[in-house]
Amino acid sequence: MTMTNLSPVLIALMKGITTREDDPALWQSLLELQARAREYVSVLGLELMLDETEGYAYLRQRVAAEGEPEFPRLVARRQLGYSVSLMLALLRKKLAEFDAGSGETRLILSAEQIADLIRLFLAETANEAKLMDRVDTDIRKIVDMGFLRKLHGSNDRFEVRRILKSYVDAQWLAELEQRLAEYKLHVSGERDEPV
Repeated sequence: MTMTNLSPVLIALMKGITTREDDPALWQSLLELQARAREYVSVLGLELMLDETEGYAYLRQRVAAEGEPEFPRLVARRQLGYSVSLMLALLRKKLAEFDAGSGETRLILSAEQIADLIRLFLAETANEAKLMDRVDTDIRKIVDMGFLRKLHGSNDRFEVRRILKSYVDAQWLAELEQRLAEYKLHVSGERDEPV
């Protein structure tokens, strides 16, 4: 195989997440060339993260071994706001619950269902339209990041993409679960206090 066969695979990975579902031919090339792709990106200080079972791959910055110099960062880190981070965590939690209790492979949620997940953790507001605008803005950001996919022919239904499991792991989720329980208790205590 020549470098030209590897080029489309590397270019797709450099652009972001590559999935089996989005481009089956490219995915097959990636599987066939993954050893060469790993070797190539390691020179750049990157590592190939590939999950054949879930059908996604992406590049991440390689952590330098002890005594090895740090590479300049090629893969940008994104600073996420509270509401986007919270929504990602709640979507990951919902995906874990879905996997534990359902035989289905795709978790589909409406914008309203996503809003219901996050509603408890946002400041109480009487303005439902403002809340939905905020949720819609955060959903668009998460779609751009590749963790949600808008369903074809629908304006408000989204598939929670499995790559989210790779970014929000079970340990982080457990720690968040504890913090969210404390926050809920704190918020409910404030609402019950007499004015």
